[in-house]
Parts: sequence; C-alpha cells; structure tokens
Amino acid sequence: MTTVTLPDGSQRQFDHPVSIHDVAADIGPGLAKAALAGKVNGKLLDTSYIVDQDAEVAIITSRDEEALELLRHDAAHVMAQAVQELYPGTQVTIGPAIEDGFYYDFAREEPFTPEDLQKIEKRMHEIVKRDLPIVREVWDRDEAIKMFKGIGEDYKVQIINDIVPEGEELTVYRQGDWFDMCRGPHLPSTGKLGNGFKLMKLAGAYWRGDSNNEMLQRIYGTAWPDKKQLKAYLHRLEEAEKRDHRRIAKQMDLFHIQPEAPGMIFWHDNGWRIYVAIQDYIRQVVRDHGYTEVHTPEIVDRSLWEKSGHWDKFRQDMFTTGSEDRDYAIKPMNCPCHVQIYNQGLKSYRDLPLRMAEFGSCHRNEASGTLHGLMRLRNFVQDDAHIFCTEEQIQDEVSAFIDLVYQVYSDFGFEDILVALSTRPEQRVGTDAQWDQAEQALETALNNKGLEWKLQPGEGAFYGPKIEFVLRDCLGREWQCGTMQADFSMPGRLDAEYVGEDGERHTPVMLHRAILGSMERFIGILIEQYEGKLPLWLAPLQAVVMNITDGQAEYVQNVQESLKKQGFRVDSDLRNEKIGFKIREHTLRRVPYLLIVGDREVETHTVAVRTRAGEDLGSMDLDTLAGNFTTEIASRGRSALEE
Repeated sequence: MTTVTLPDGSQRQFDHPVSIHDVAADIGPGLAKAALAGKVNGKLLDTSYIVDQDAEVAIITSRDEEALELLRHDAAHVMAQAVQELYPGTQVTIGPAIEDGFYYDFAREEPFTPEDLQKIEKRMHEIVKRDLPIVREVWDRDEAIKMFKGIGEDYKVQIINDIVPEGEELTVYRQGDWFDMCRGPHLPSTGKLGNGFKLMKLAGAYWRGDSNNEMLQRIYGTAWPDKKQLKAYLHRLEEAEKRDHRRIAKQMDLFHIQPEAPGMIFWHDNGWRIYVAIQDYIRQVVRDHGYTEVHTPEIVDRSLWEKSGHWDKFRQDMFTTGSEDRDYAIKPMNCPCHVQIYNQGLKSYRDLPLRMAEFGSCHRNEASGTLHGLMRLRNFVQDDAHIFCTEEQIQDEVSAFIDLVYQVYSDFGFEDILVALSTRPEQRVGTDAQWDQAEQALETALNNKGLEWKLQPGEGAFYGPKIEFVLRDCLGREWQCGTMQADFSMPGRLDAEYVGEDGERHTPVMLHRAILGSMERFIGILIEQYEGKLPLWLAPLQAVVMNITDGQAEYVQNVQESLKKQGFRVDSDLRNEKIGFKIREHTLRRVPYLLIVGDREVETHTVAVRTRAGEDLGSMDLDTLAGNFTTEIASRGRSALEE
C-alpha cells in the first residue's frame, strides 16, 4: 500500500506503485491534463516518475513558480531540435534555463543570421504542435559515448567524459527522433510548452567560457506560460530600452565611458551635479545618525590584505601594483582601512558604538564582458560605513540601520523593498560558533522589526552573514543595494580591541553596512526608474529661464541670477530661436521647470511656469516660485508642483 500525502494534508492510498501523472488523474482529469511535473518529498520530478513508497506529493501546473524553469528548459530543447532539423550537422552543447528565458550554444561553421532565428522559431512552433511525448531514458556511459560519437556530437562526448564517472549511467531525454543528455526534469510532451516563447538574439560564446577554446554560437530566447505573459515581458523590455540609463545619459549629457578607461566613468557637469546632490544628502543623513566621516588610501600594502583574508579570497579581483620591492593592492573595499583608523588609540567600551563612514573609491578587476554602463564598473564609490560595537549593541545598531535604510529609500521614491538574509558560504573565515552568533544576531534583528524576509543559504560574504535590501523598480526589476553584515572575524584578525567594563581587553564586533551600495550603480537605477525625469532635488538642472524676444533678455538674466543666489540650479536660454523650439529642446533634456518670459512677465515681475510634463502652472512672482521650489526640494518630490 502506497500512501500519498497532498499539500492540503489529505491522503490518497494506492495498492500499487503510481506515477505522478496517476496521482494527478486520481485527483481529477483536469489536473491530470494540466500537470507539468510533480514534487515528491520536495524534489521536482517528471510526471512519469513512479512513487513506490509513502511520500508527500505536489502536482506542478503552469500556475506554480517551479513551472517557469521547466518551460524554459524545454524551450531550449525544442529550439535545439528545430536547429538540428533545419541545419543538419550542427552540434549542440549546453542549453540551460536562465532568468527570463533560455539559451543554447551551437557549433556550426556558418554563422546564424536574424533570418535564421525566424525560421527556427517557426519550426519550434511546428514541434510544439506535434505534441511529441518527452521520454526519460537511462543510458550506460560507454553506450552514450558511442552513440554521441557516432552522430558527430563531439562536445557531448567531452561533457560525458568530464562529468560522468566510469561505470555510471546517465539520463537522456527523447522527443520524437531527437534526444539530448540531460538531468531533467522535463514536461510530459512538447505540446505542453505552448506558444509563449520567442527567440531574442544571437551572441558568441567560448566553449566552457574559456577564451582559449573555440567560439560557439549562442541563441537566446524567452519563454512564458502563455502569450499574454510573453507580450507583457516584451513590453517591459521596450520600456527598459526607453529607460536605458546609457541612452538617457547621452540625451542629458551626464557621463561617458571610453576604451582607454574600461569600466570607469567620465562624469560631465550635469551628471556630477546629480552625484554631488546624492552625496551631500547621504553625508548629512549619516551625520545626523551619529557617524563620523573618514577618508582612507586607495593603495595599500599587500600584507594588510593578507592579514584581513581578502588576499586569499579576493586576489583575482584585485588590481595590483608595486614600488620599491613592495606589493600593493588598489583597494577593492574599505573595511581593512577603517580598522586601521579604529586602532589609533585604545578604545573603551564607553567609546562604542563607533560609526565610521566613507565615500570610498574602490577598484575591482571585473571581466570586460560583464561591464555595463553605471551598473557594473571596475571603479566605483561605495557609501560605505563600519560600526564597531559590543555584542550587546548589535540589535540596537541593526535596528537603527534598518530604519535608516527605509527612510533613505523612501526619500528617493522607492517603497517596494525586499529583504533577504544570506548565511555562511562554503569558503569563509571564522569559526562555526562565530557564524552561529552572527547569523542569529541578524535574524533576531529582522524578526524584532517584524519584517518579511527570505533565507539565502550560502550567499553570505566570506567574513560574515548579511542582510540584503533589494529595491523593486517601476518595471518590477530587482536591484540589490543596501547591506548589513555582521563580522565577528576581521576585527580580531586585524588586532582591533577595546577595554570592557571589566577592565579586560575584548574584540569588537564589526558591522559592515551600505545603503546605496555603489553610488554609480544607484544613479543608474534612479535614471531608469524616473526615465531621466528626476525629482527636483536631484535634477542636474532644475529650471531654465527663456525669453520670447530680445527685449526680455536683461530680465531673464536677473531672474536667473536671483534664483541661483538662492541655491537653485538654473540656466537661461537667450538664443534667437522660437519659444516653441526652446520648450521642446529643454523638455527633451528633462528639465523640471521651464520659466518663460515675455513683455507681460517683465511688466509684472513674474515668470510663466511650465512643467516638463507640459502642464501650464500660470504666472508666478519669484518669491512664490522660490517658495514652491524650496517646499518641493524639502519633500523630496512627494508633493511636486507638476503632480
């Protein structure tokens, strides 16, 4: 007798072993038809899997989160089948599901073209219509090598030789005459894939990611449960393209990157105004919360990085240099340097907590292929800080930081915040007891704040667990920005001490924390969130005063000078152009307010106020306008005039 326990706690009994499909059919024919896979005791498996002992079973349909990866993995297989049907002799290598889609790498002498993608996608739809059963088979290793070698699949032979030990078996999934080695699981048939997929682009990819190997051709695609979700995803991509910070940066003249400094930013005046506005804001916020601000060297002797543990764990990501027979590293992070400041003079428990902040310039040797505008750089600045405290102070400090994070994100217009706790990785420093203590401290702090959070096992830093704060933007994309990391290891490695109330010397706990993370990346996120239409307090240019005829030129300059003296970022436009042309141009530059001056405004000592959204706010005297600007800036745009 086999007892199957369903997610709702109900049980069904069978007098013989049953497949996951049979369990679904026993519940109802509708569920059997909708079943894509099953979970047996928490493990995702094919619907053909036989349950031969008591187990907890859940039926997976397209409504379940797990179904999406199944669909995408199957889409990769259907694409590979389509390619090999259309272009015989093409070898398939690997084809995983990835975020938002899938890809497959192919070995083919002739390059694929965009027209080929259309043909392949059309053939994929034909394969889906065939509704071919997808069958799991178990092959002997040597037989598999012989089979793949016989059909010219040399890459598959390499994979088998590398990952399947001699004497073991492997699984192959077959759909019609086509088959591929795969761990699975997969859908019951190709028809279950539906029509919510699309091939997106071509790219080159080295075999196994090694530039010393041959170049393969990669085809990317996306797959969703239905056409409606596919259409929504493609719309999000269009919106993301419109909001691409690199594109907007050119329109607004914010920054550029050039080959002589890959992954490093040349800030222009407009972009630097945004940067400084954010920096000034963060600087004031952290001072108000009891932080001191420091600045540390960018090049530090190798010995410090060895002592901190970074050299062993992070060496491949460091830029290094040398002088006078000494090895130096350009700092990839700020924490060891902050400990050096802490160590200047013996501290007492009365000095703690000590909160030390820095806009620290860091360099990391990221692979050139991963660099992406402001989002992934080799040189960036962190709004970094470290809190040196006693174990008893951890809860209060983490709690205060959580409040600070939510305040700052709200000021920037982000309200949808996700929280995660990342715990010990395999490669780490410190004892298990220290990690137990650090993880428990962060978990307790989160629970005390009543926050919802998810666990991310193994995702912590090598020196400590961390709380991660993730912003969800207007397109639903997630950006990990803020962190709070509890470190019981590095202070001791770097000889940090304090004299406790008992008169003995103790090692402080070091809390690593950042709110924005990378300043550059956060600016990129802001630009895309607002499509460059930044709130008044962040806009590089807050207003432009423009004349209709030359007769108003002097008054325009007076208005500009008056507003600039009050601290507003204002330009004037006295060009001999039609006013409509000026308005369009500055609207495209995303200037929040356009101040128009004609003869009437000169006579009444006012300006006609227009927003970049095209709303006419009427005439205002300068005192009223300045007061409105001040109010809007102070409220961080929450009560903007243009709303």
